[in-house]
Amino acid sequence: MILSAPPSTRPALLLALLLIAHSPGGGATEDTILITATRSARSAFELPVAIGAVSGPVITEGQWGVNLSEALWRVPGAVVLNRQNYAQDIQVSLRGFGARAAFGVRGVRLIQDGIPLTMPDGQGQGASIDLLSAGRIEVLRGPFSALYGNHSGGVIQVFSEDGPQPGKVSLRYGAGSAGSRNTSLKLAGQQGGVNYLLNTSSFATDGERQHSSARRDSINARLKLTLDSGATLTLLGNGLDQPMSQDALGLSRAQFESDPHQADSSALDYNTRKTIRQMQGGAVWEQPLGNDLLRISAHGGTRSVTQYQSIPASAQTSPLHPGGVADFDRRFEGLGLRWTRSRSNWELVAGVDADRMADERKGYRNFLGSPSAPTALGVMGALRRDEDNQVRSLNTYLQGQWTPQPDWTVHAGLRHTRVAFVSKDHYLADGNNGSGAADYRDTSPVAGLLWRLSPDVHLYANLGYGFETATFTEMSYRPGNLPGLNFDLKPSRSRSLETGVKARPWPGAELEAALFRVESDDEIVVDSSAGGRTTYRNGGRTLRQGIELSFATPLGRNVGFMAACSVLGAEYRDAFGSVPAGNHLPAVPARSCHGELAWRPAGGFDAGLEVHHLSGMYVDDANSATTPAYTIASLRAGWRQGMGRWEFQEFLRVDNLADRRYVGSLIVNERNGRFYEPAPGRAYLLGASVAYRF
Repeated sequence: MILSAPPSTRPALLLALLLIAHSPGGGATEDTILITATRSARSAFELPVAIGAVSGPVITEGQWGVNLSEALWRVPGAVVLNRQNYAQDIQVSLRGFGARAAFGVRGVRLIQDGIPLTMPDGQGQGASIDLLSAGRIEVLRGPFSALYGNHSGGVIQVFSEDGPQPGKVSLRYGAGSAGSRNTSLKLAGQQGGVNYLLNTSSFATDGERQHSSARRDSINARLKLTLDSGATLTLLGNGLDQPMSQDALGLSRAQFESDPHQADSSALDYNTRKTIRQMQGGAVWEQPLGNDLLRISAHGGTRSVTQYQSIPASAQTSPLHPGGVADFDRRFEGLGLRWTRSRSNWELVAGVDADRMADERKGYRNFLGSPSAPTALGVMGALRRDEDNQVRSLNTYLQGQWTPQPDWTVHAGLRHTRVAFVSKDHYLADGNNGSGAADYRDTSPVAGLLWRLSPDVHLYANLGYGFETATFTEMSYRPGNLPGLNFDLKPSRSRSLETGVKARPWPGAELEAALFRVESDDEIVVDSSAGGRTTYRNGGRTLRQGIELSFATPLGRNVGFMAACSVLGAEYRDAFGSVPAGNHLPAVPARSCHGELAWRPAGGFDAGLEVHHLSGMYVDDANSATTPAYTIASLRAGWRQGMGRWEFQEFLRVDNLADRRYVGSLIVNERNGRFYEPAPGRAYLLGASVAYRF
């Protein structure tokens, strides 16, 4: 069969179907959140896709407001691992896509307020997202994410909150374990046809582990102008400054079990660390034209990164070695044009996106003196790499929906993608010219069908094809320390099939289940990872299949319950190197489940109990070891008071109530066996905010 449930998923699927079959059909609830991931505002209940949305209060209440991992566990199929390492960012995967990322986010596209945070090569950074000013996060999984182009194993869109009326200025401060503290100042409001938002935040931590301190300052601004003609102009800007984030590196199993708070000795010897600075701005013009809508967008920015790695001096004797300090300055920009035509029972969207990224990349030795007798470690030494890298992408798409009968809606789309890489090598002292280029093209079709079985039960199915090139980072190093970029990497292509059900079993309750299967060719996999340097290769065919369930319902007496669970089987179907067919993909948990009980009585008090379970994950392609499975519980509480125009809030959070020792994330295929990145023990957050309405 094209689509079949793994044995471990069948009980969960049966439970979902039984709940639907025995539901009393208690009437549809009114949707208050419209989903825009399909480029047209629709209720998620009316879309033939697996999509989840997390609203502003859930993102910020009783939370640090620093990492996407705080909010996205509520979305089934999303695995967001907090490395507790701000030099490498969080690890995000959707249905297993993105799990191999050594740092940052890849395989999943990130978008904020309609402006891409993912570069045209597919590499993105979650650190630039300001959660404390986010109004909504949408997570699109499955075939329709391919309509966003290269590296769309899934799409995460963040939308800044709208300024309230009357306006409000607020100050928020939180402090907790490991010397962590976060301060934010926000100004937001509405004045006539002008809606505005400005939020600045400063986060710092001493780190849960030795040599893991970090500081992150960010700003997010949005100005939306509504004109008399009905047109809107939205101006956007955000910035990120991480002056220094220490990198504790991973630990071996023995190191983790003896002392999870330690850093590897090489991190101390070479003072591993990273500095990041990024600025980005954009503009979006939307012009209604009768029943049509014209949208024009533009964005641009800069990003600078300097990273000191732990590559031993003795390993840099080869004249071809690019060194242990990576340094680059990046410029990026893009343009988008979209036309939407709507009629009573159909809608058509056509558009084009053009993006460009240019890097000036250098590499240096991370020591002074000779490799055999260095005089200083963890410093910028001799130049060993100097190149200009550029990638351009051009994407054209056409998508539409048609409702031939009230009970049926057909969705379909087609996207053509072209991605061109060019590298110019300026470091010729080693006698090798590593210049090169590569050009990739692909056309990705998708189609879906929604059947309204009843007002409270909708069934859907969809299928599509995806396309994923290696990122410049994945091309940066060739196996064997050879010069130039690894243009031998071929793009991965996937075929995805999904079917699901969305139901409202009784008033206020929502249930969703999705069953999926993804077959990929030429999967890009980690070849080796050591000392902050990772090389990649093509690993043949892979298979991902599983089920996702989510359920939410009021329980009475101001108590609500929600759960989001997924079961995923991900394996290699072809042998490659020493890896046999049938091995599991690393860093992909077979089971993930998150549940919450929330209580909101009258009087401004709220409290919640969260329980999270994650099964073990394989650490490498050889499946030589796994991380231990874990279940942890967290508790949060908050209090609100009002006094005229003043609002006050206090909040408390305790994570890992039982103080369990577990692995929070891992470094895939780490050559020295330092796979494990420990999670904190019991951790606290205590904070307060004050706001004034004007």
